[in-house]
Amino acid sequence: MKRRWKWLIAALVVLVIAALVGRALLARKAQQQALAAAGAVKAVTVMELAASDVTRARTLDLAQGLPVTGALKAVNSAFVKARVAGELQGLSVREGDPVKAGQVIARIDATEIQSRLRQAQDQADAARAQVDIAQRQFDNNKALMDQGFISKTALDTSGSSLAGAKATYHAALAAADIVRKSLADTVLAAPISGVVSQRLAQPGERVAVDTRIIEIVDLSRLELEAAVSASDAVRVRVGQSAVLRVEGQGEPVRARVVRINPSTQAGSRSVMVYLAVEPAAVLRQGLFAEGTLGTESLRTLAVPLGAVRTDKPMPYVQIVENDRIAHRAVTPGARGDAGGEAMVAVTGLAENTLVVTGATGPVREGTPVRFTALSATPAPAGPAPASGAASTPAR
Repeated sequence: MKRRWKWLIAALVVLVIAALVGRALLARKAQQQALAAAGAVKAVTVMELAASDVTRARTLDLAQGLPVTGALKAVNSAFVKARVAGELQGLSVREGDPVKAGQVIARIDATEIQSRLRQAQDQADAARAQVDIAQRQFDNNKALMDQGFISKTALDTSGSSLAGAKATYHAALAAADIVRKSLADTVLAAPISGVVSQRLAQPGERVAVDTRIIEIVDLSRLELEAAVSASDAVRVRVGQSAVLRVEGQGEPVRARVVRINPSTQAGSRSVMVYLAVEPAAVLRQGLFAEGTLGTESLRTLAVPLGAVRTDKPMPYVQIVENDRIAHRAVTPGARGDAGGEAMVAVTGLAENTLVVTGATGPVREGTPVRFTALSATPAPAGPAPASGAASTPAR
């Protein structure tokens, strides 16, 4: 009897343990299902896109050519330098002040030079007096020789004295002119019209000869100095146009080749090409610019260069298809410029395919997308404009 009760108690314990294990397994399964459901909800999170985040693949005229980079430089610029040594006075212009050609910028203290001019003038007057004395003596001796009272040798001696006195007088006049020129050089005037870009000295400072006082630049004419390899330089011609992107400027700037240096640069063997930039109030000397110098044009299906991604073995673009992100492999081709934007020719896409721009970053394939309420999906493009007009998403 006791043996039977022992078996019943053991069976009851086993049943309780089994119930507890089953309950734990059910709780764990429920937790896993909850996590899976949360992951599924997270996986189907909809990505919002603005119209500026997408563009359409279009057939465009790509302006192909040579990449050019460099800094903008004023065609006309000048340094106002001290031409005589002395104390700088009256300098009032500062960086950013406009000046006119011939405008007096500053003066050099002329006290010492004025004293030297008086000295040189007095020396010239003294030399003139000696010329008068020598001239009267020569005239007297000539009259005496005509009457036979003196020899011709005495007349020749007085003539030599007269010539020496005149030479001394002329030298004194030249010395006075030099000092007078130095006095005129104490007035510093602007050689060109423009804007002060540097002020390199201060009033009251003693400056030496050739000390730079200010720099003036004329911003009405700017150039881009671009170095082109010798092999590419043969394709460059005067009159070719370029579209430049200047740092800090949202709008592209047009330029045109106006000069080509006939010599190569020492060391790099590159050729300097000078492009005249269309004037604009926002452009400044020294701004960095880059762009493409157009040498030919190619009409092809193209997308923005940044839209082509290379984080997979094959280049691809992210497209919007059936309101989801899809990855479409493409073959990049020639690069060019269209409307100031860098574009690349691609094969493997259909015309008007909605392409996600590079600014969005990588997006998982299959991610649902929708456009924000304030934007709309860009409409399919009409006929592609000529002359390389760029595809611009609707905003």
